[in-house]
Amino acid sequence: MVGAYGAGRIVNPRLAASQCTGGMVGGIGMALMERTALDPRDGRPVNAHMADYLVPVNLDIQGLEAHFVDEVDPHVNELGVKGLGEIALVGVAPAVANAVFHATGKRVRELPIRIEHLVEH
Repeated sequence: MVGAYGAGRIVNPRLAASQCTGGMVGGIGMALMERTALDPRDGRPVNAHMADYLVPVNLDIQGLEAHFVDEVDPHVNELGVKGLGEIALVGVAPAVANAVFHATGKRVRELPIRIEHLVEH
């Protein structure tokens, strides 16, 4: 996965790239793995601990690259610095869903994307 970000002036490139690759990992987890199962009786999560909650691990993730678009934005603040917080995460799940649509012709509008979504009629 390759992400390109317009994040203003990058003060610490290593930290910024790490933040973005972490966001990509989180987005992959959102798109393909993470699911909160709720008890229909009271609405409480039944997989509220990490033993039952799937998240991506090293073997699930390969080849992530973060690139930064040279950008000067004098209106954001005096330093021209923007936050990277969640910006790297928000586009990943839609991109994965679009890739699934491109590969299969099936539009999935529920996360996480499961094989069951692709074989339903």
